[in-house]
Amino acid sequence: MPEQVARRSTPEEIELIRKREELSAISAVLAERELELIDLRTTLSAFQGRYLREVGTLYAELDEWNARIEEARARLNPSDASNFQADEARRKARESYEEAQAESSEAREFTPSPELKKMYREAARRIHPDFAANADDCERRTRLMAEANRAYENGDEEALRRILRDYESSPDLVEGDSIGAELVRTIRRISIATERVAAIENELVSLRQGEIGLLKAQADAREENGGDLLAELAGIVREQIEAARRTYADIAKADCAP
Repeated sequence: MPEQVARRSTPEEIELIRKREELSAISAVLAERELELIDLRTTLSAFQGRYLREVGTLYAELDEWNARIEEARARLNPSDASNFQADEARRKARESYEEAQAESSEAREFTPSPELKKMYREAARRIHPDFAANADDCERRTRLMAEANRAYENGDEEALRRILRDYESSPDLVEGDSIGAELVRTIRRISIATERVAAIENELVSLRQGEIGLLKAQADAREENGGDLLAELAGIVREQIEAARRTYADIAKADCAP
C-alpha cells in the first residue's frame, strides 16, 4: 500500500495560525488593560469618596461660615455689591454641601480578590466587543461586557462565571467560513484590539494626571512615609473654620451693638 503523503499547510493556513497567536497575545494585553482601567476608576472613585467625607464636608462647612460672614457684612453695610457677594457666598455654600452629601454617599471602597481579577481578565479576553465578527456579535458582546463590568465592580464572582458560561455555550461561536475570510477577520480584530489598548493607555494617563489622580498619588506617597495627607488637609481646613467662626462672631457683635 503506497505511503500517504502528508498534506502541506497552505500559506494562508500558516499565516492564520500566526495571526491567531498574535490575536491571542493582544487579547491578553487588552484584558489586562481593561482590568487596570476599571481598577483605577473604582479606586479613584473610592478615594474621592473618602476625600469628600474627610475633607470635602469640612470645605462645605467652611463655605457655610463664609456665607454667614458675607451675609452679616451685608447687613452692616447694605449695598448692591455686598448683597451680591453674600448671595454668591450662599450659593457656593449650598453647592458645596449638596456635592459633598451626594458624592460621599455614592462612593464605596473597592478591594477585588485575586480570583475576581482572574475571572474578569478571562471574561474580557473572551467576550470583549473589539473581537466581534459582525454587528450582531458586537451588540451581544457589548451587553455582556457591560454586565461583566458591573459584576466586577460589585465583587460578584458567580455573576462573572455565569456570563462566561453563557457566552461559551452560545451557538454563535461555531465557525464555518473559509480560511481566507477567517484570516481577514483575525487581522481586523488584531487592529481593533491594538487601537483599543492604545485608547485605554491614554485614558489611564489622563486619570492619573487628573486632579483626583494626582491627589491620590500624593496621598499614597505620604502614606508610605507614615503620613496621612487627607488628615493633614482636614486639619488645615478645621483651622480655617475656626478662624471663620471668630470672624463671624466679631461681625455679629458689631451687628448687635447699639
